[in-house]
Amino acid sequence: MNQHTFEFEQEQDKKLAMWFFIAAEVVIFASLFGVFLTLRSHVSDGPSSEQMLEVKSVVLSTVLLLSSSFTIYACVHTLERGKTRLTLLLLLMTFLLGGAFLMMESREFLHYYEKGYTLDISPFVSSFYLLVGTHGLHVLAGVIWMGILMIHVALKGVSRENASRLSVFSLYWHFVDLVWVLIFTLVYLYGKVG
Repeated sequence: MNQHTFEFEQEQDKKLAMWFFIAAEVVIFASLFGVFLTLRSHVSDGPSSEQMLEVKSVVLSTVLLLSSSFTIYACVHTLERGKTRLTLLLLLMTFLLGGAFLMMESREFLHYYEKGYTLDISPFVSSFYLLVGTHGLHVLAGVIWMGILMIHVALKGVSRENASRLSVFSLYWHFVDLVWVLIFTLVYLYGKVG
């Protein structure tokens, strides 16, 4: 087996490993969605979803996160074309969009906390924080991962190894964005209309 074939097989193994990881994450998020949808009407003395959730404030964070899917897609393609500086710029843009999303989500959680919507107020509120917070942790992990990728690209530039790393990361990031689309639809939009 020559070096080129070995490297190609390693790249394919990394992508396959990411697909297995994503499959496991699908099970986790499906469970969290199931818990949330089951406990949605269990409000005890707390607010209902219609009373608590503020869709308007989440629209901008949704636009930011979905925009990051486009920037990471463009980033992968610019690296494949050998454009290191543009790749770094697009990766930085994705990093900043993910970071801005996290800041807005943190502000949203703080706003709800200040209104007295704490974890122990009702099963609905607890399941909301669990689902949305778990997604937020995935975004945080992605932002950290992007920081590491930026260092790799800055130090080694365009390389097959960096292209492979970025390609695998983009699968993860698109998955995180897809989960947010489901959260925005099922938690915020469906939660507001009842």
